[in-house]
Amino acid sequence: MTAAELAALDAEISACRACPRLVAWREEVAAVKRAAFRDQDYWGRPVPGFGAADARILVLGLAPAAHGGNRTGRIFTGDRSGDVLFAAMHRTGLANQPTSVSRDDGLALRHVRIAAAVRCAPPDNKPTPVERDTCAPWLHREVTLLKPTLRVVIALGAFAWSAWWPTLSTVYGVRPPVPRPAFGHGALFRMGETGGGAVPALLGSYHVSQQNTFTGRLTPAMLDDVLRHARELAGLD
Repeated sequence: MTAAELAALDAEISACRACPRLVAWREEVAAVKRAAFRDQDYWGRPVPGFGAADARILVLGLAPAAHGGNRTGRIFTGDRSGDVLFAAMHRTGLANQPTSVSRDDGLALRHVRIAAAVRCAPPDNKPTPVERDTCAPWLHREVTLLKPTLRVVIALGAFAWSAWWPTLSTVYGVRPPVPRPAFGHGALFRMGETGGGAVPALLGSYHVSQQNTFTGRLTPAMLDDVLRHARELAGLD
């Protein structure tokens, strides 16, 4: 039932219009378009999660890119951040191919689902705190469906790292530690077993944005190391 339930959730997410600023921005981008994509039909809606319904690893990003996921309708698809992420996932055995250019390109993820903390492309890639909190229930519902198999969450950046703590509380009934563990590349937080079952490990990675990859702050080897660590934590190796 989980695959059907996730599909139903994805359809609900795609119809959301809860944040007026984000609705206006995503639709403006879809109408104006980037010159390189002027002949394409933009998705222009919230972007749902993508990947395995029985995922053991959840890769959590910030939000769709204006001319990436907001154009193609699939998270991290059609932009340079996705180029970096999916190439690494392919190298580490988590994807069947190293590229992601459209929703019908044949990409399949192995043991992984990818989602964003905020489902609409925000201006300047900066959601407001209110928008983050308004979108949070979508993540909570998605993680609830993944809960039977989920063992690791990879937070791409500090925003995703911060978004995990309310999810931990809402879905797993676990009070986040005080102070909360600091984000960092390779940072790891584990709780193990609780009365509600296994709580996923939280693993940090610098975001796959051009700001990080073009400057060398995040190298392919660094990203591969995080993904391999996630495989190990998830019991895949």
